[in-house]
Amino acid sequence: MRKFTSVADIGDLHSAIREALQVKADRFAWEKLGHNRTLLMLFFNSSLRTRLSTQKAAMNLGMNVMVLDVNQGAWKLETERGVIMDGDKAEHLLEAIPVMGSYCDIIGIRSFAGLADRDADYSERVVEQFIRYSGRPVFSMEAATGHPLQAFADVITIEEHKTKERPKVVLTWAPHPRALPQAVPNSFVEWTVAAGYDVVIANPEGYDLDPRFTRGARLTHDQDEAFRGADFIYAKNWSVAQPDNYGKVLCTDRSWTVDSRKMALTDNAFFMHCLPVRRNMIVTDDVIESDRSLVIPEAANREISAQTVIKRMLEAL
Repeated sequence: MRKFTSVADIGDLHSAIREALQVKADRFAWEKLGHNRTLLMLFFNSSLRTRLSTQKAAMNLGMNVMVLDVNQGAWKLETERGVIMDGDKAEHLLEAIPVMGSYCDIIGIRSFAGLADRDADYSERVVEQFIRYSGRPVFSMEAATGHPLQAFADVITIEEHKTKERPKVVLTWAPHPRALPQAVPNSFVEWTVAAGYDVVIANPEGYDLDPRFTRGARLTHDQDEAFRGADFIYAKNWSVAQPDNYGKVLCTDRSWTVDSRKMALTDNAFFMHCLPVRRNMIVTDDVIESDRSLVIPEAANREISAQTVIKRMLEAL
C-alpha cells in the first residue's frame, strides 16, 4: 500500500478488520518489521489522539519516529504554485516535500480544511502534493475532507460490539459553537457503508454532506425517526458542505444535542464520538458517561487502525 486517504485504499475491508483484530491481539508480533525504518509525522494542525496513537503504533512496529509541527517548528510553507513569495512564507512545499521524503521511509500528514475555499479544500492539495512529490508511501492523519484512520478505528469498534450482522448505525449532526470540517463524518459514512451496515445520516436542513461520501446511506432531517431502533449512535458536528454557504454555521439548535430521551428511542444503542467532545452541546454528561458509551475504547482503537495501515506500508517497501 503506497497511499492511504480513503476506504478505497484499504482493499477488502473485512480482511483489513480481521488483520486489525490480529494486530490488537498481539501488537508487538511485528516489532522487527520497522527496524531501521523511519516514520515522519507532519502536523499542520493540532492533535492529541492522532499524534499519540500513531506514534505508539509505529513504535510497536519497531520504527524510528520523527514529529514535526509545521506551523511551530519549521519555516512557514507556501502551497500554491505561481505565487510571488514576498510575504511571511519562506519555503515552498514543492522543495520541502522531497527534502522531507529523503529523511524517512513513510510519511503521515495532518492538514485540516480552511473552510473558506471549498474547491481548495476538496482538492486535498496538501496531501496530494506529498503523494506526488515525496517518493514515499503517504497516509492521511486527517485531511480537509476525510479522516480515514478515525473511521477505520470506528468500524473496528463497531465490529467488536455489534450483536447483529447488519446493525443500524446512525450518524447524527449535533450543535457546536464554531464551524468544523466535514472530514470525520465524510469518512465515517464511507467506511460504515463499505462495511455493509444500515447507515442513516440525520442532520438539519442545509447540512447535507457531499453526495460523493454518502452513497449507500439513508438521509433524514428527523433525528428522532433516525434514532428509532438504532444500534449505534455516532454524534458529530460539521459545518455546511454545500457551495453556497460552505464552511458556515447556519444552525445552533440545542434540540439536536444527544440526550437520554433520544437514546431511549434506540435499541439500547452504543454512543460513539471521535473526541474531543463539547459536553452538553454534542452530548449530555449522562449519555457520554453511561455504560453504553464507547468513546474510550473507540479512541484506544486509533492505535490499532494506525498500526494496521503502517504495517501494510512497511510490508510493501
